[in-house]
Amino acid sequence: MRIYDIIDKKRKGKTLTDKEINFFVQGYTNGEIADYQASALAMAICCNGMEKSEIVALTLAMRDSGDTVDLSRFGNLSADKHSTGGVGDKTSLIIAPIVASQGGKLAKMSGRGLGHTGGTIDKLESIKGFRTTLTADEFMDQTEKVGMAIMGQSGNLAPADKKLYALRDVTATVESIPLIASSIMSKKLAAGAHSIVLDVKTGSGAFMKTVDDARALARQMVDIGKAAGRNVAALITDMDAPLGYAIGNALEVAEAVEVLRGKGCRSLREICIALSAKLLELCIGLSSDESRARAVDAIDSGKALECFRSWIEAQGGDSAFIDDLSLLPQAKVAYEVKAPKAGYIGAMDAQKIGSVCVMLGAGRKKKDDEIDHSAGIVLNARRGDRVDAGDTVAVLYTSSNVLAREAEEMFLSAVEITDSAADERPLIFDIVE
Repeated sequence: MRIYDIIDKKRKGKTLTDKEINFFVQGYTNGEIADYQASALAMAICCNGMEKSEIVALTLAMRDSGDTVDLSRFGNLSADKHSTGGVGDKTSLIIAPIVASQGGKLAKMSGRGLGHTGGTIDKLESIKGFRTTLTADEFMDQTEKVGMAIMGQSGNLAPADKKLYALRDVTATVESIPLIASSIMSKKLAAGAHSIVLDVKTGSGAFMKTVDDARALARQMVDIGKAAGRNVAALITDMDAPLGYAIGNALEVAEAVEVLRGKGCRSLREICIALSAKLLELCIGLSSDESRARAVDAIDSGKALECFRSWIEAQGGDSAFIDDLSLLPQAKVAYEVKAPKAGYIGAMDAQKIGSVCVMLGAGRKKKDDEIDHSAGIVLNARRGDRVDAGDTVAVLYTSSNVLAREAEEMFLSAVEITDSAADERPLIFDIVE
């Protein structure tokens, strides 16, 4: 078997066999297949697509290219949640303690920020003392005792995907639904959870800009999960504007605490309840109505907040910030952005706002950049809100006034103020099961 023939076959739009896909993944992982050959195959897939059988085979081959996590000791209770990435997306910090407080076992590996999107691990590292690296035994024991653990991704988890993703990132082959679906699901399957809920974002701040593309991605990932014997469902949620009011690491941790206190942004609370309810439905076997009622009660009774506290302490974090949010990292500068005219907040370009956050120091321009955990944005007005000229529409948190003034212009270009209120977009467009 030759990689040349596999590339040629896919270039002609033909269906690859499981053996051909396994040959490629194994060869590329161990270095026998060169980057230029892998990029040629990725481009052929990007142009011609893949059949369902090919996508499943590629996913399973990448899953098996490195370590896998065995969560069988938790049975059907083992749970995981994945977001396709967005701006202000702190849902994992809220969903995990909700599910754990109701008996689920949420053992999750998360990543850092990517481009304009934030990363759960970066947010958690804004908490004093919190450890994002755990041994396998610590990870399992904590999940058993606390009901949840979130750590950084293992270096050898789906290494074929890690290699292929880095190549796709520089060869204009990222935007392929079969390659995105297999990339995400190879890591989720390797992480071992029996029940998985996918939060597939759509809109200006998401990788999937249209609902149709988001639905196609969700369908493929759910089908992969089914083929692998897992319980998987996907919610297609809005990311045409930032989620919640806070964008940036410590700021988002603070907003997550507010939601767990039963306060905070109503739309953020609703999306977290919907995702938590679906995960409880899958891992515990409750009806949809009972799952939702349990998720709501977890917040309103304070059970989820107490589980959050236990989790932070179990991973070495100082939980005092839960009662005093000022103990989280605080920025040197809080710069108010004023509305240039009266009207309604219309379109908010979430991707551009995420890029402003990176400019302020909350994200990385290069892989090895250090981030400012205190930096970010707090919105004072969201899409549909009425503002007068001179009203504060957002506060930029950063290390200097010069940086804030540079970011102000870009932020204002991302926010449209209109004469009339825009039509309200749904928070949840669809559920794929």
